[in-house]
Amino acid sequence: MPLIRTLTVLLVFCLGLLPWGGAVAQAQGAAAPGWPTIRVIGGLAGVGQYTRLEEPFWSREVERLSGGKYRASIVPFDRAGLPGADMLRFLQLGVVPFGTVLMSSFGARFPQYAAADLAGLNPDMQTLRAHLAAFRPYLERTLRAEQGVEVLAIYIYPAQMLFCKHPIASLSDLRGWRVRVSSVAQADFVEALGAEPVHTAFAQLAPRFQAGALDCAVTGTMSGNTIGLADLTSHLYALPITWGMAIFGANQAAWLALPADLRTLLRTELPKLEAAVWAESERDTVQGLDCNGGKPGCVAGRPGKMRIVEPSAADKQRSREILAATVLPRWQKRCGPDCEQVWANTIGRTFSPPARTP
Repeated sequence: MPLIRTLTVLLVFCLGLLPWGGAVAQAQGAAAPGWPTIRVIGGLAGVGQYTRLEEPFWSREVERLSGGKYRASIVPFDRAGLPGADMLRFLQLGVVPFGTVLMSSFGARFPQYAAADLAGLNPDMQTLRAHLAAFRPYLERTLRAEQGVEVLAIYIYPAQMLFCKHPIASLSDLRGWRVRVSSVAQADFVEALGAEPVHTAFAQLAPRFQAGALDCAVTGTMSGNTIGLADLTSHLYALPITWGMAIFGANQAAWLALPADLRTLLRTELPKLEAAVWAESERDTVQGLDCNGGKPGCVAGRPGKMRIVEPSAADKQRSREILAATVLPRWQKRCGPDCEQVWANTIGRTFSPPARTP
């Protein structure tokens, strides 16, 4: 089935029926005189990262920064008519020359690329930065060599926490509940708690809650507020499980075909965009908590009436234990024998396993 889906999209692309269908040809012809348009598949529609940062950068800033020489357009990946799970494949093939890939989509087929955002690994932004810094050289080098994808930026969404429609006081309360997850690692974490993981696309979260198909959902604090989860759930358990990491990359052939001055411009400006996205995500994590809880500090979202539950020290410890006992071993098993060495040479240098609770 995945092969049929990929071939169908490729056929549509070749016929030029998709809105971004001419992107490869334009990128490859970008060295010619004129104002080539870079067509980009961005992040999730509707969230602040896209509306306040990604969309303005590509639709306006590229042209301004290049003095009108180059232009770009962007469409969010969940409105581009593309299956997100295949985005890395589309980048590799050049079907999408410039696109955003959610790290959660790597879990089953390419687990080696997903180590920096394993469930339970990063309880705060400082730890996340340290682990990504250790892992990033390997990630960039390997994606270039194995997939022909040039990593141009790494983004994150606000901390992914638990929105629940039932009262929750601790992780133990999840036993037997149906919990939305977006990655294999999140599923491993939820299963370790005795809950049932339900893989659900972000756009389907609200409908699934309305249909009674979910008890909880792991999603970003502000992202959940944006789609109305404050009206569909009652409790938000404020323990970061993952951070919704995403890679913005380019097909290597399309990247190298761009004019040198355009590549220099993007190499200079995209790190600034990345830094702005991280700062925005850190603010939105706090704003999401304030807005969902209806606190006075809410300025960027819709005030809700949720109860914000602070995790106990015991649950923070339990989260680390689940990572060490379940999430990490399962990741290594899916990943293969080489991944133990990958971990040891990257994140393992800064990660210390938790002591088991008696």
